[in-house]
Amino acid sequence: MNTKYLEIIKAPVVTEKSTNGKNLNQYTFKVSPKATKIEIKEAIEKIFNVEVEEISTLNVKPKTKRVGRYTGLSNRSKKAIVTLKAGQTIELK
Repeated sequence: MNTKYLEIIKAPVVTEKSTNGKNLNQYTFKVSPKATKIEIKEAIEKIFNVEVEEISTLNVKPKTKRVGRYTGLSNRSKKAIVTLKAGQTIELK
């Protein structure tokens, strides 16, 4: 497996809302902010050995954070909601 794919897919998102998507054969991942849908599709197919039907991406804007008198922003990130073809599953641990 190429390390390029591991740089694109950062981690799975495990929340109540994202786990409800498993009923619709959808999985949510944190991805690199510079990654395109084509790169994300290729990485998911190579890493998990599944067939991807559709990908939706969304940019998560940074939030204002405060530590004492100093303010700043959290890092921006990107999420990808991946819909797999019927009969395909990803085993997340």
